[in-house]
Amino acid sequence: MIKVLTSESVNIGHPDKTCDYIADSFLDEALKQDKNSQMAVECAIKNDKLFIYGEASTKAKIDYEEIARKILKEIGYTCDFTIIKEISEQSVDINKAVVKNNLCANDQGIVYGYATNETKEFMPLPIIFAHKLMRKYEEFRKNSYGFFADAKSQVSILYEDDEPKEILSIVISVSHREELNLEDIRKLILDNVVLPISLEYKELKFDVSNVLINPSEKFTIWGSFSDSGCVGRKIIVDTYGGVGRVGGGCFSSKNATKVDRSGAYYARYIAKNIVAKGYAKRCEIGLSFAIGKEEPTSVSLECFGTNNVPLVEIENFVKSTFSLKLNDIIYGLDLLKPIYKDTACYGHFGREEFSWEQIIK
Repeated sequence: MIKVLTSESVNIGHPDKTCDYIADSFLDEALKQDKNSQMAVECAIKNDKLFIYGEASTKAKIDYEEIARKILKEIGYTCDFTIIKEISEQSVDINKAVVKNNLCANDQGIVYGYATNETKEFMPLPIIFAHKLMRKYEEFRKNSYGFFADAKSQVSILYEDDEPKEILSIVISVSHREELNLEDIRKLILDNVVLPISLEYKELKFDVSNVLINPSEKFTIWGSFSDSGCVGRKIIVDTYGGVGRVGGGCFSSKNATKVDRSGAYYARYIAKNIVAKGYAKRCEIGLSFAIGKEEPTSVSLECFGTNNVPLVEIENFVKSTFSLKLNDIIYGLDLLKPIYKDTACYGHFGREEFSWEQIIK
C-alpha cells in the first residue's frame, strides 16, 4: 500500500508560537515561586498589541508585562508593544474540585498519545523532519544577517507498506529583510537548512528539485504585523503532525492539573514504552477524564494490527506498570517543575529531555 503523509512545523516568530512561548513562560515563573500554582494565562497578539488574559491562583508574584516584553525583544521585535491584561483567580468551584488530598482533573477532557518505530524518536517521520528544519533555521538565522524568526516548514513523505521510502516534497518559508534577493535566500536556506537535515535520512529517495523555498517570493512583513496569533492554535504541530488523533485541547499555558496537558503527556509515555519494548510497531493510547476525579473515565489501546504479542499481554503491561491516577501522573513525571517554555516550540514529543519521553528499564 502506498500513501503520503504531510506535516508542518512553525518557528518561534510565528505569532501563534510566540503566544505559546510567552504563556508557558508565565507558567514557569509561577512554578518557580509556587509549585502548586493553578495557571491558565494566555495571550493574543496583533501588530504592536499584546492581550494577556486568563486565570491564575498562585502565591507567585508575576510581572507579566516584563516577561512578555523580554520575549518579544528576544524574538526580534523592535517596536514598543501596548499590553492589555485581564487576569482573574481560578473559579473557587473548580479549585475545590481539583485541590484535594490527591490532585484531581481540572476539567473533563479526551487525550491521545501515539508512538511509532519508524524513527529513533518513536515519532512519525514527517513531523520530526519538519521540526528539525525549523530548529536548523533558527540556528542559521541567529548566526547570519537578514533573516527573522517567523518561518514555516512542511514535509511530505511517501510510504510503501507503512515504511517511509521517499522525501516527496519540502516547503520552507522564511521571513527576511527587504534587501535580500530571492535567489540568495533560496541558496542560503537550501545549503544551510534543507540539505543538512535531508542528509540525516540518506536512505530515503530525495530529489532536490522538489524543494520549494519561499514560494510567495517575498516575506518581508512578518510575525504579528502579517498575521495575528493566540495560544493553542498549533495542536497538530505540537503533537504528531496529523498522524494519530488529538483530543482537541492545547497544552501551552496550562499547569499539570489540566489533563489536556498532563494526560496527553502520560498517554504518549505509555504508547512510547509499548513500542520501545517491541510489543507493537505503532500504538495509540486514549484517555478521558472528568473534573474532580482522580482516575480516567475510560482507557483505550490501539496497535493497528502491528502488535507482536497478544493485546491482552500489552494491556497487562500497562496495568502493572503505569498508574493512571492524576496525582501519580503529575508526581511520576515531575510536572510541578518550571519546564514548560522549552516545550512551546518544536513539538512536545520526540525530545529526550522531557520526562514523558523516558523509556522504562
